[in-house]
Amino acid sequence: MPNAGVIQGSSVRVLIYLLFAIQLVSMGAMEMSGPFWPVHLRGLTDSASFFSFASIAVYVGPMLGIMLTSAFWGRIGDRYGHKLMMIRALAGLSLTQLGLAFASDIWVILVLRFLQGAFAGYIAPAQAYGVSIEAPTRRARLFAILQISTNVGSLLGAVVGGLILDYATFFWINLIASILCALCTVIAAVTLPDVPPVKKTAATTRQSHGLTWRRSPVVSLLGVMGILLLARMLPQTSFSLYVSSTFEVRNSVVGLCYGLFALGFILCATAWSRYFEHRTAQDSLLRIRYVVIGCIALTALIGVTRNASVFVMAYFAWGVLLGATTPVLMALISKTTDSSQQGYVLGIAQSISQFASIAGICAGGLLSQIYGLQYTYLFVCAAYLIALLPIVALRARPLRIAGE
Repeated sequence: MPNAGVIQGSSVRVLIYLLFAIQLVSMGAMEMSGPFWPVHLRGLTDSASFFSFASIAVYVGPMLGIMLTSAFWGRIGDRYGHKLMMIRALAGLSLTQLGLAFASDIWVILVLRFLQGAFAGYIAPAQAYGVSIEAPTRRARLFAILQISTNVGSLLGAVVGGLILDYATFFWINLIASILCALCTVIAAVTLPDVPPVKKTAATTRQSHGLTWRRSPVVSLLGVMGILLLARMLPQTSFSLYVSSTFEVRNSVVGLCYGLFALGFILCATAWSRYFEHRTAQDSLLRIRYVVIGCIALTALIGVTRNASVFVMAYFAWGVLLGATTPVLMALISKTTDSSQQGYVLGIAQSISQFASIAGICAGGLLSQIYGLQYTYLFVCAAYLIALLPIVALRARPLRIAGE
């Protein structure tokens, strides 16, 4: 680990918890407005078709911005330091939220949302900074902690945003989010130590110029992660309609299912990371294969059951299993990448995550319209079956850990 001599011992734990808190607050601030954009946009136009377009674009815009720029910002972080990129991202979040607070034209809102993704993109530099201070054996736990902070922030942010909207206007949601992100910017700038970028050796420089990582197992790992995320996002647009129409339950039960899914991930992600912590890459892939097989079984059960209690329990169990997918795969991607290219490759991973999410949302909506809601989770099951193929292929190909 190149920077092990810079920060050691309990100081690393404190910094990881600080990263957790900053990400929780900043992501929570962003999600305060998340569920309520359609409500806000509805009051800005009388055109039903334009409203439908804007309701999709306001969510896809930031994802598209992150997808297009994450690798670029990661490369800059590799060269000049990831703390600088974190500060840039948090400042970008604050400024764009401030602009959104005062924007009353839908096109301006959509442009600002795209710029928010393009110039912010906080998650990838936070991961790269965490990698630079954390021991390689604990990277799965690092990625689990950071993803948990995002999930908890999203849940709390939506609740706080709803409370604000009950007593104030949408303007105050965005203004408060801007202030919170500005505070996070200051805290990150003042409290996080500078970690110098890893200097490239002559061999590493030749590798980066040749982009040899593209011919390494990293590409297959990125593909697996993308397929798993796509599978996860397939039921996103039709979830509430599926639950309410299939089981004829109240909206509170719909919300319970969605919340329990996130809770399963939150409760078990760090436990999964500890389980995978000291295992070899090949052993980890074997166990991830079993996890994916578990997801296949659960989503098949979810797709065929007509019992609401079974659906709720299976959804929670699905969330538990997902705690062993993305964080562990991100740790493997990080450990098989040279230290001088962490920001770039993690930026690529973030871009693929956004692309997979967009593709999953669009494909899920299209499939539900063509074939009907009743097949939603069978398509998820099929996507997990496809994900098994590259996992099996990777098992037959030894993974080289960078630095070994």
